[in-house]
Amino acid sequence: MIHQNLSAGEICTREVVFTDPGMRLDEAARLMRTQHVGSLVVVEQRSPAERIVVGMLTDRDIATNVVAAGLDPQACYVGEIMSPDVTTAREGDAVLDLLALMRQKRVRRVPITGARGELIGLVALDDVLEVVARQQQALAEAVGAARRHEALELPPGRA
Repeated sequence: MIHQNLSAGEICTREVVFTDPGMRLDEAARLMRTQHVGSLVVVEQRSPAERIVVGMLTDRDIATNVVAAGLDPQACYVGEIMSPDVTTAREGDAVLDLLALMRQKRVRRVPITGARGELIGLVALDDVLEVVARQQQALAEAVGAARRHEALELPPGRA
C-alpha cells in the first residue's frame, strides 16, 4: 500500500526535458533521442524560472501524426502536433490521487505543476511503481522480522 501522505512532489523527477511549441519536430525528436526520453513537456517560458505547461509531445505523437501521415518533420512544429489537453497534478497531491488520475485519464506521465501552472517536475508510472515496490519490500521485511522474533520468543513446540 502506498504511504497515505506521500506527495507527487516527493516522487517526481525535477530535471525534466522540455521544449516550446516553436521547436521543429525533427529537432524535438533528436532531443528525445539524446536525452533518452519518450516525451517532452511543452512549456511557454514566461521567465527563466517560470515555465508554464501547455502540452505534451510523445514519440508516439511524432510516429503516428507525422511519420505515418507522410509529413515532413522539418516542416512541422511541436505546437502543431503536441497534445494541448495535458493532464497535470499539483506538487502537494497525494500519490494515491495521482495514481487514480493516471488511471482515469489513461496516461503514463503527468507533469507536476505549481500554483500558477509552472513546471515543477514529472511523474511517470514507473516512478509510482518504484515507490510501491520499495514499500512492499519494507512490509515483507517487517513481516519476516516479526516471524523471526516470534520463533525466538516462543518455546519449542508452542507455535
